Amino acid sequence: MSQQPAPAPARQPLDEQAAESVLAYAAAERAKTDVLASVLEDIAANGYPAPESGVPWETARDAHLARLADEQPRVA
Repeated sequence: MSQQPAPAPARQPLDEQAAESVLAYAAAERAKTDVLASVLEDIAANGYPAPESGVPWETARDAHLARLADEQPRVA
């Protein structure tokens, strides 16, 4: 076995539209991660919320499915 690091794989450049799409996706994922981090920080600082203050998962699921059903169809 060699002690040399493996060579980095060659990369293909993205066209401008693809690069913008990747950056937009990264920004959206970063925003979701920031929200999760703030929730976890709040739990660490203040403890878990009381169960009475929450929404049962069935209610949340049904509301989300209703929102999806009301949306206009989209083409992928």
